[in-house]
Amino acid sequence: MNLSPLWVEFFARSGFDSLHWSQIGKASAADSEIMDYASANGLTIFTHDLDFGALLAYRKTSQPSVIQIRAQEILPSDIGEKMLRALRTTIVDLEAGALVTVDSGRNRIRMLPI
Repeated sequence: MNLSPLWVEFFARSGFDSLHWSQIGKASAADSEIMDYASANGLTIFTHDLDFGALLAYRKTSQPSVIQIRAQEILPSDIGEKMLRALRTTIVDLEAGALVTVDSGRNRIRMLPI
């Protein structure tokens, strides 16, 4: 819920299927509910919320994968191309179970569980 639904259209134009949580569940859903849904459905969470990384560490699970943005400008028009490069270069890691952090300088990958 912390990223614009504009990302869904942006990813679709780039060949990536995605959903915005507002299409699935309640805006007030706990992070744990979102993680449970993603894990049960083989989805990767794309977020600007650092709580998902902490929850992965707490749970010590290998799914779901999380890709998080660490930037001030978080619209597709601002960081979209960088996100696409990150997805393309980390797709194998995300499929295996990873926490990928994308910031202005680099991508960091931590394989799950952490």
